[in-house]
Amino acid sequence: MADLVKGTEAPDFELPRDGGGIIKLSDLRGKPVVLFFYPKDDTSGCTAEAVDFSALRPDFEKLGAVVIGMSPDTTKSHDKFKAKHELTVDLVSDSEKKTLEKYGVWVEKSMYGRKYMGVERSTFLIDKDGKIAEIWRKVKVPGHAQAVLKAVEAL
Repeated sequence: MADLVKGTEAPDFELPRDGGGIIKLSDLRGKPVVLFFYPKDDTSGCTAEAVDFSALRPDFEKLGAVVIGMSPDTTKSHDKFKAKHELTVDLVSDSEKKTLEKYGVWVEKSMYGRKYMGVERSTFLIDKDGKIAEIWRKVKVPGHAQAVLKAVEAL
């Protein structure tokens, strides 16, 4: 598991995105990037988080920031999720979980005594130079997108 800390280089990735095409992190140098990792399309917490980030997208854009959500779901699933909830943030698919592992968010979880692997809801703020400026782990959704926006403003 990656032990990423503030000030270190954010691991690059090149992954398929909703609507077709590819997003490569290093192509976004020069802009702050909000990278939020979430467990599953169209579940209550993940939907609330993606809706919150979508609602604030104009504010992030005013600051020059790009907002990207990542989960192991397929791009087809992302397309349905975006259409159903009118999401405006970019969603990338890491079905092989390589990037999720690089960021240390593919972890063992447990529910009702059953252990399984899954995504730990986390957000990384990457500055315009590609360095990690802030990390939120085990995110609680209410108020989170607003807190991330404040951190972008402070860059």
